[in-house]
Amino acid sequence: MPKSFFHVHRNDVFEEDVEGIDLASPEQAREEAIPAAREIVAVLICAGHPADRDVFEIMAEDATLVAIVPFQSVLS
Repeated sequence: MPKSFFHVHRNDVFEEDVEGIDLASPEQAREEAIPAAREIVAVLICAGHPADRDVFEIMAEDATLVAIVPFQSVLS
């Protein structure tokens, strides 16, 4: 099963996902990103930090960009 990597862009900071997760398809990676982003946003809000510009950059094992998921898009 191929790996997907969920890198986070938070303002000017890039947090690289070096472990990745085994997922069957790019669609499944996007589906996994939504609840993960919601969880991160909840933690940030509880800590008093904004998450309005944070995004997941989902990359395939071959470094192909699969999707960009803005954290703000998962709130509705």
